[in-house]
This record gives sequence, structure tokens and C-alpha cells, in this order.
Amino acid sequence: MSESPIILIIGAGIFGTSTAHHLSLTYPHPSKITVLDRSPYPPYHAASTDINKIVRADYTSRFYMDLAYEALQAWKTLPVLQNLEWGRFFHESGWIMLGNEGSDLAERIRLKFRERGSDATSDVEIGEGLRGEWNGVLKETRFEGLEKGYWNPDAGWADAGDAVARMMEDAIRRGVRYESGDVGELILGEMGVQGVKTKDGRTYEADKVLLATGAWTSELLSPVEDILDIEGDDRVEKQVTAAGVCVVHYQLSDDEYEKMKDMPVIIYGDRGEVLPPPRSNRILKFTNARSFTNTIITSTGHKISAPPDRPQSVVSEQLKQETLDAMVDNAMPSFSRRSVKYWRLCWDSISTSQDQLLTKHPHPSLSNLYLAIGGSFHSWKFLPIIGKYIVNVLNGMGNGEEKDARWAWKTEKFQGRGAHEKVVPRRELRDLET
Repeated sequence: MSESPIILIIGAGIFGTSTAHHLSLTYPHPSKITVLDRSPYPPYHAASTDINKIVRADYTSRFYMDLAYEALQAWKTLPVLQNLEWGRFFHESGWIMLGNEGSDLAERIRLKFRERGSDATSDVEIGEGLRGEWNGVLKETRFEGLEKGYWNPDAGWADAGDAVARMMEDAIRRGVRYESGDVGELILGEMGVQGVKTKDGRTYEADKVLLATGAWTSELLSPVEDILDIEGDDRVEKQVTAAGVCVVHYQLSDDEYEKMKDMPVIIYGDRGEVLPPPRSNRILKFTNARSFTNTIITSTGHKISAPPDRPQSVVSEQLKQETLDAMVDNAMPSFSRRSVKYWRLCWDSISTSQDQLLTKHPHPSLSNLYLAIGGSFHSWKFLPIIGKYIVNVLNGMGNGEEKDARWAWKTEKFQGRGAHEKVVPRRELRDLET
């Protein structure tokens, strides 16, 4: 192998983009790094490509709270995350969490803030007094089933697709190659995965291959697992599975935007959230947090979950109505009676513990294949920093005992509470399309 191996990154979501960016900062020959995605950046299939995403450190896990604070500092200071026209991509709007009756989630989060010595949160009384806050964005909110809340001024949101594109542009400026192509198969040779072949017949060879393929990972890796007779618990589907959530978007008028532009992120119990409208498009976004899988059976009889082969804008009437009833009609009822700008099914890979999977593949015949997957619907905020840890994995270096353990290939069944429990899928997409 050459002194500077050829590295192929499949997927240009946050894991692939952040890896390319951090590699480009230190790699002797950035031109030997290629990012391959099915579409130009930012890739429209990826969960990371969106109008906005939440950036917060509100976790019940001290591990992720500390990691999020590291990311928050990067969001505020890295030059690459500066939008030259409108300022930084990160907007410190704050967030308000409205908790379900009987839930101790808010208490567990705030306990971790206090233990860390960084508690900026304050109580929010759920009731009529809340309706006049933030220009009345909660004036219609239905508080039934909600018991307590808190306010965190340090949280906020970021311009999602724009930030991902800017980081990729920065990597390309340093010499990283970006290619568009839909990967059809992994090329398996005596030395492991030697590259990939696209559906239009192009071949990309590499010494090291990183799969940052999110919800499409099982679908792509299954044929190789079949060739190597990898069975049962040793297949990647047992590490992460593809899950989706439904998202609805509304176009605001100029007057509505002026009224809502300074609103916080609103967490509406375990049902979902409302994100503030970006200046660039003036769109208000609601997410239905009740996720689902899309289980299929491969030609060799293995069950995997994979996004359906259709545009993400195709959403069943049943799922639309559920999203309106469960989320929109409770958080801001008047919007449920308005015309929708567009719908989207957002797909990600989710692990049983909601930890990421950032590791070398354990199979001896796949020793040059690496995985950066398992976003679990909470990893986007780590865009500025996660790549440096993936680079360490590619270089055969550890990231410390706890990070290595959390991000490793799991050999035992997960026990306990996960990092982002509310988005664990418990139903099938086909049952929402009747």
C-alpha cells in the first residue's frame, strides 16, 4: 500500500462530509480522497440535507452532553461555519421543552447539566402565562397531557444543508474529489473491499473504503455479507437499521416570518418538535417523532429495513393525517388547516442504543472497510467535530476508552436506556399506508 492510501468515502451526509473536511486538514495528498454520493452536494437523500436541524446539549447522557458542548463551541468559532451573507449557520434561539405527564426526562437532563456545572436552564410553567411569550407562538398550543417544561437559552438550530455544503466545499478547495454516482455494488477482492461499481458502470478503487451510507447501509452491504456467509447477529442490520420520520413544512408570509423568526425550538413532549423558520426560505417545519421501519426480505431471505425506492416527498394520506393530528394540531392548530408547502420522509440509520457506529468492520475479509453510520436522528449537531474522530478510526488510532466502546461494533445485546429513546421505531411503514 502506498504511503498515502487512496480513501473512498461513500455518502456525503454529516459523517462523510465531516470526515472529508477533517481529512483534508491533515492528509498529505487530499487528491487521493474521493467522496462519492448519488447526487451533488448536499445530497438530497441524506437526513442531513434539510432546511434546519436542532443543535443542543440536552441529553440524559453525560457522554453526549460533553460531546455536544464540544460541537457547540465549534459551531460558534469555526470560520468554515460562517455564512458570509447572514452570519453564522448556528442560531442560538434557545429551546423550550414541554414534557409529557409522568415523564422524568426533563429532570434527568437538567440533573446532568447541574452535575457538569453548566446549567443555564430555568423552569417553564405550562399554562396560560406561556401563551404570550415569543410573540405568541404558543398562543394556540394545547397543553393537555403536558405537565412541566424548561427553557434552555444555549440551544438552537442551524441552517442544515447550507452548513453541510460549506464544509464539503472547503474540503474540495483543499483537493478532495467529489463525484456523483449511485453505487450499485461493493467490489470484493483478496484484500477486502477494493472499491465500488456505480449503476452506470463506473468503477472507483481504493485502499480504504468508508461507508457513510446511513439508512442505505444494509441494502448496500447485504450482497457482500452473502458472499462471505455472514449470518444472523454478525450482519450490519443487527448494528443499525433504517428508520424514517414524517416531516411537514409550511410557507410563511413576510409578516408571519417577522413574528416567528425569533421563536425558540419547541419540543412538544414525545410527539415531535417545531423548528424556527430560516431567513433564506421562511419555512416553518414540524417533525412527527413517531418513527417507523420499512422491512423487506432480500433475495437470500434476510430481513432488513431500507428506505423505499421512491421520492421522499411521497407520503401516504394516513401518515399525513397522523402527523397533522398528533403534532401540528396540538402545537399550532391553525397550521393544520393550512395548505402544506411540502412533505418529506426523512430516513436515518438507528442503533439499539442510539450510539453511532464509527469503526472498522470486524470481519477479517473486510479489514479495509470502515463504517460511519448510526445517526439515530440526533447526530447532525456533531457535523463540525465528528469527522476528526472518524479520521482517527481510519488511521487505526483510538478515541479514548469510552468513545471506542460506544462507537464500536457491538457483540452483546444492548441493555438500558438509549441516548435518544423517543425515536426508536416500533411500527412498519406499510401499516401507515393502508
